[in-house]
Amino acid sequence: MVPQRRVYVDNFLRSWFTTYMLGIFDSGFGGLTVLKPIHELLPKLSTIYLGDNARAPYGVRSQDEIYRYTLEGVRFLFEQGCPLVLLACNTASAQALRRIQEEVMPSEFPDRRVLGVIRPAAEYLASHATSVGIFATPATVKSNAYVEELQKLNPEVSVSQLACPGLTDIIEAGKQDGENCNQLIKHFTSELLDANPSIEQVLLGCTHFPLIYDKFRNNIPKNIEVLVQGDIVANSLKHYLDRHPDILARIDQSGTRQYFTSGTDISPLGSIFYGEEIDQWKTFK
Repeated sequence: MVPQRRVYVDNFLRSWFTTYMLGIFDSGFGGLTVLKPIHELLPKLSTIYLGDNARAPYGVRSQDEIYRYTLEGVRFLFEQGCPLVLLACNTASAQALRRIQEEVMPSEFPDRRVLGVIRPAAEYLASHATSVGIFATPATVKSNAYVEELQKLNPEVSVSQLACPGLTDIIEAGKQDGENCNQLIKHFTSELLDANPSIEQVLLGCTHFPLIYDKFRNNIPKNIEVLVQGDIVANSLKHYLDRHPDILARIDQSGTRQYFTSGTDISPLGSIFYGEEIDQWKTFK
């Protein structure tokens, strides 16, 4: 009989030296706007994407729901062997990331890591502007995550944030070209800029919003920079992997791509969000 300690050590070493994929989680298709820049910057990195489309959008759900659904997605990606999972969703990053990191990771997954998208965006804003505006989901705004992160990074930065209920639903439904979407964006941009005319940069703090970037851009003065998160997060991820070669060594470098959704209807929106055809969706239940 093999001693129990030996079995544990063998399993640990097998897990450590086996290469897997980087996990990307989102409440729906939005995370694909982050995944595309990651693929462009790190093309050899193998990735597995999970979108919880069946329960999207997260932005109007309770904190407990967001936490439970996000943890379920993270657990699935860990079951696939991912040593690192990126929450490519502002709502999940705001409402679930810290709790997962503090309550779940140390006891259940001490050799894995979970990152979010709020910290990288906050770091960029804190070093590039003194007055910023953020458009986000109601849950992200309610968490106050961006304000807290920016205050920690640079207390001199003024932050104005605005919840944009309805926009994520419209985008997930593929109705972003309709007049309702145009009217909502006009209303939201006017409300934020009227409240703080000194804004220098605006962040679209939801990974769905890049699909309506032009609509935001057309309603915001040209002297105000409008930012999306994809390139910011991709560069932050690269720097993280450079600083953690042990994690990078556990991620396969063959450029394999896998895509999972909890939805039953594989919408062509996935390809629209990503910017290229995705025809290999699998179902996560």
